[in-house]
Amino acid sequence: MKGQSPKGVAMNDEVLREQLIAQLEGGQAYRPVEEAIREFPVELAGTHVDGVRHTAWEILEHMRIAQWDILRFTIDPDHVTPPWPDEHWPKADAPGPGAWEQTVGVFLDELDQVKALARDPGVNLFSTIPHGTGQTTLREILLVADHNAYHLGQIMVIRRALEDAGGAT
Repeated sequence: MKGQSPKGVAMNDEVLREQLIAQLEGGQAYRPVEEAIREFPVELAGTHVDGVRHTAWEILEHMRIAQWDILRFTIDPDHVTPPWPDEHWPKADAPGPGAWEQTVGVFLDELDQVKALARDPGVNLFSTIPHGTGQTTLREILLVADHNAYHLGQIMVIRRALEDAGGAT
C-alpha cells in the first residue's frame, strides 16, 4: 500500500519528526546525550586514557563545533565552514576554568535548535538545501544525531576507563 510501512503503519511527517527528536536526544540505545555530558567528572575532562586519541574535553568541544557548523550550514546560506581539521578541534586538551560548563550550555542550546528544526512542520525535511550540493535538511539532522552518538560513545569509554582506573566515580 502506498504510504504504508511494511508493518502496515502509516508513515507520516509527524512520526518521522518524533523519531528524529528521539535520535537527537539519545536514551534509547545509549545514554541520553544531556545526562552523559552533564554528569562527566569535569575535573577529569582533560585526562588522557591509553588507547584513546582525544580527551573528553577535546571530544565535547569537537562535538560542539561540528554541530554548530552543520546547523549553520543548514539554515544560513552565508555560513562558511571552518577549515578541516584545524578549526574543528580545540587547541588545548583540557578545559580552562568554566569552559566545560560553557561548552555544555552552548552545545545543548544548539542541539535544541536542531530539534526545533526537526519539529518545525514548515521545514520540508526532504527538499535540498539551496546553497548546498544536494544535501537535505533531513540528512543534516541525521548527521548531527549520528556524529553526536559516535562521539558520545567515546566520552563514555573515557569515563569508564577513568572509573576503572579509580579516577572517577
